[in-house]
Amino acid sequence: MRPAPTILHLDMDAFYASAEQAAKPSLRGKAVVVGGLGPRGVVATASYEARRLGVHSAMPTAQARRLAPNAAYLVPRFALYRTVSEKVMELLGRLSPLVEPLSLDEAFVDLEAGGTADDAASARATGEGLRAAIRAVTGLSGSVGLAGSKMLAKIASEEAKPDGLLVIEPGTERDLLAPMSVRILPGVGPATGDHLRRAGMTTVHDLAEAGEAELVRLVGKAHGHGLYRMALGLDDRPVVAERDAKSVSVEDTFDVDLHDRVRVRAEVERLAARCVERLRAADRSGRTVVLKVRRYDFSTLTRSETLRGPTDDPTVVREAAGRLLESVDTTGGVRLLGVGVTGLADYTQEDLFAQAADARELAQRTREEEHRAPTEGDEENAPAEPGPDDAEPLAARRWPAGHDVHHEEHGHGWVQGSGVGRVTVRFEEPWSAPGRVLTFRVDDPLLRPADPLPLVRDAADYSSWPASLPKSRSGADSAEGGESRP
Repeated sequence: MRPAPTILHLDMDAFYASAEQAAKPSLRGKAVVVGGLGPRGVVATASYEARRLGVHSAMPTAQARRLAPNAAYLVPRFALYRTVSEKVMELLGRLSPLVEPLSLDEAFVDLEAGGTADDAASARATGEGLRAAIRAVTGLSGSVGLAGSKMLAKIASEEAKPDGLLVIEPGTERDLLAPMSVRILPGVGPATGDHLRRAGMTTVHDLAEAGEAELVRLVGKAHGHGLYRMALGLDDRPVVAERDAKSVSVEDTFDVDLHDRVRVRAEVERLAARCVERLRAADRSGRTVVLKVRRYDFSTLTRSETLRGPTDDPTVVREAAGRLLESVDTTGGVRLLGVGVTGLADYTQEDLFAQAADARELAQRTREEEHRAPTEGDEENAPAEPGPDDAEPLAARRWPAGHDVHHEEHGHGWVQGSGVGRVTVRFEEPWSAPGRVLTFRVDDPLLRPADPLPLVRDAADYSSWPASLPKSRSGADSAEGGESRP
């Protein structure tokens, strides 16, 4: 524990949904739900307007629609979220060399290591300056917690939500934690929480009073020891700048079980390509390819193949995933597929000449197949043309709700929805007034998918920030805003 609240935890508020509201003027102040939109879809994030209606993350989208039928339901745009996250992380990097990202929208910062805070007053001023900078650069809000440990800083940011700042003064930790639910502590999930409840422990105070020996008896030595320390407000974990990813993966859950083996193979190849895109975006390569298949009965199978060395070659990953698929029985249907790469490295160790030869051979086989005359049995083995039942899912995949489009006559817009051979688009930009809505055929030649626009076109100049922030008590006493505990 530190004698000053110089560990900062930032948590962006309803990040995906807030980014969508910032990008779409017509959705500001309205209920927005981001996630999977099919029958098996799950909510990733809900705006605070939607949360007031009972919608929350991890809820089935079908249930969310019953609670909030008039909300805007959008498919995630990770390209936009990553761009915004990079701007936020760049601002955090100006505060300290020790920034520990936990996800796209959450991170710890060691202000002491950066010299940007050395007491409660300067920490509060730094936190408020960060919140102002994030709003100016991205248009979004974030909640900030400041404390002498990572655990307490995270609890403080949760208590500060939405769009707030909370400082936990050293020496007040136990009084603050005592009345809180045991679920507030890291590592206490539903199962552990229920186990503790049955033992008569529902608050952090109950854990502290029970003592370490009793907690060890209930949940085991390692967990019990850590739980007791956390109940006392003790946490000595440092902020770690490098959190090395162990794997890169992508997966899709399908609205309807896939039965066609050709379609399953095509989806595996598509996922392999997406996985390699993420691998290359992270400047990494990987040695082991992993295939995940969840079947119609919810049984999940995983298969893996270790390569000669790390690779980021799409042909190598695709063909390895295809070989793994051959060993999996998909009879009865497939509801989820995933492709991943583990054993990550920052270099490749493949025989480049062999890779090139394999790619040429594959291209030659493809050309031969395309020009080969049809023979008996081809009609049975060939993939079927999309029928009427397939048209709507294909249109939804091509024009996902919420994604960006550009029309040669009307400019930039976003998809409100698609169906019955039509796609409805609202034409507006992050800095414009709410735009008009037009409907087109799904095959309109003037309409095409587009990249997201930046959220803030003319952000304030923060090139010198945070040079003007006070770094001592004397310079920070006049700082306003924020909240402190006790």
